[in-house]
Amino acid sequence: MHINLPEKRYYKIGEVAKAFGLNTSHIRFWENEFDVLQPKKNKKGNRLFTPEDIKNLKLIYHLVKEKGFTLDGAKSKLKENPEGVKNNHDIILKLQGIKAELLKIKNQISE
Repeated sequence: MHINLPEKRYYKIGEVAKAFGLNTSHIRFWENEFDVLQPKKNKKGNRLFTPEDIKNLKLIYHLVKEKGFTLDGAKSKLKENPEGVKNNHDIILKLQGIKAELLKIKNQISE
């Protein structure tokens, strides 16, 4: 899944939810369920997500929505081998980017 967010230091929960196609309540629920998600909160209590939080959200989204893991299954997968899961997800994202570029080149050649 490609998330279209500009380069920023912090993202508001509404921006994050829109980019992932989820409700803000869904993001808050995942924050409570997964220890790797710990957005900062300002004085008002608004959540501010860092780029690292976005990476973790991508990983959780991949496990739960794309791979079909239950929340408990995703939690245990992240706990048993967090670096391995992150590395695998990074590789998948890079391969999807390469595939998109190759398809783009193929379409340009066939025109």
